[in-house]
Amino acid sequence: MYPRLHICKDAIAQNVRVVTGLCAEHGIGVTGITKVFRGDPEIARIFAENGVCGLGDSRIENLRRLEGIEIEKWLIRMPGISQAEDAVRCCDVSLNSANETILALSRACEKLGMTHKVVLMYDLGDLREGYIDREEIAAAAELVRSCPRLELAGVGTNLTCFNFVHPDTEKLSELVQVGREIGAGTYVSGGNSATLDLMLRGGIPEGVNLLRLGESLLFGRGRACYRYLEGTRNDAFQLEAEIIELREKPSMPWGEFGVDSYGRAPEHHDRGIRKRAICALGRQDADFETLWPMDPGVEILGASSDHLMLDVTEAEGTYRVGDTVRFRLGYFALMRAYTSDYVEKCYIL
Repeated sequence: MYPRLHICKDAIAQNVRVVTGLCAEHGIGVTGITKVFRGDPEIARIFAENGVCGLGDSRIENLRRLEGIEIEKWLIRMPGISQAEDAVRCCDVSLNSANETILALSRACEKLGMTHKVVLMYDLGDLREGYIDREEIAAAAELVRSCPRLELAGVGTNLTCFNFVHPDTEKLSELVQVGREIGAGTYVSGGNSATLDLMLRGGIPEGVNLLRLGESLLFGRGRACYRYLEGTRNDAFQLEAEIIELREKPSMPWGEFGVDSYGRAPEHHDRGIRKRAICALGRQDADFETLWPMDPGVEILGASSDHLMLDVTEAEGTYRVGDTVRFRLGYFALMRAYTSDYVEKCYIL
C-alpha cells in the first residue's frame, strides 16, 4: 500500500545513543519527545533503550500509548484545566505556567489519591509559554508547595519555537538563577534541540541538567543551525508515493487564474513542454516545504489536498505509472505523515 513511510530503527537507535552520549558528557539528561510520531511505542522503546531518562509528549492521547514503557513520562504542553485528571493519570510530570491549572492538578490528585510533579516554565524571550516576572514565578512555586500532593520538580524554558529566539549563556544562566531563587527542585530544563549547538560550544551554564529533545534524536541534527552531528544518520525516514499519472504537459496553465486555498495568487513560468507526474500523496499526508525527492532530478511543483505534482523531465530514473518516488522528510513532513492514517508505516532494521 502507498503512500508508505519507511522507518529505520537502527538509524534512530544510533542517533539516540550519539545525542544522549554528547549530553551526558555535559552532565545533561534527555527527555525524549515523542509527539512527531504520535507516541508510537515502537520508536518510544528505542528512545528508552538507548539513553533517554524520560519520555515526553504534548498530547495526553499519545502518552496513553506509552503506558507499557517503564520510564518517567512528561506532558510538555501545559495541561488544560479540563485535562487535569487525565494529566495526573497519564504522566508523572507536567510543564505549567498557569496558577489556575496548578490548583486543578492539585484537586485531581486529591480526588485520585495520586501525586504529580510540576515544572514551572519561565519565558526568556521567545514569548510562547512561561511566567515572565520573578515574583510571579516565586508565588507560583509557593502555590505548588502549598498543595500536599504536588511536588515542585524544577523550572524550564522554551526557545526557538515561536519567535525563534535562540538560547544563549545569559538566558540560561538566568533560568538557573530563577530555579535557585524559588528552590525549584530536581530539574533545570534548558529547552529543546535548538540548545544542542550552544551545548557543543560550551555555552550552557552549570546547573542546566535536562533537555527535551525530539528532532535531534530522529534526524541527528541540532535545531539552531541545522547541522548534522558527527556519528548520526539522516536516513531514518523515507516516504514512498505511487505515480498515478505521467505525461508531457505544458508548463504554463491556461484560462482565468484564481487564488489558492490561502488566498494567494500562484506564480507561473513558461518552461515549455515538461514531463509531469502525479503521485497519490497530498497535503493531508505531508508538508511539502519539508519534503525532498531523493532523485535529485525530480522537482516538486505543488500539491493539493491529495495530489502531488512533480516535474520528472530531468529525473535520473525512468518512471512509469505504477512506479514509486521516494522522498526524504524533515520534521513537519514526518509529523504530518505520522498523523495521516492514509500513510502506511513500515519498520525496517
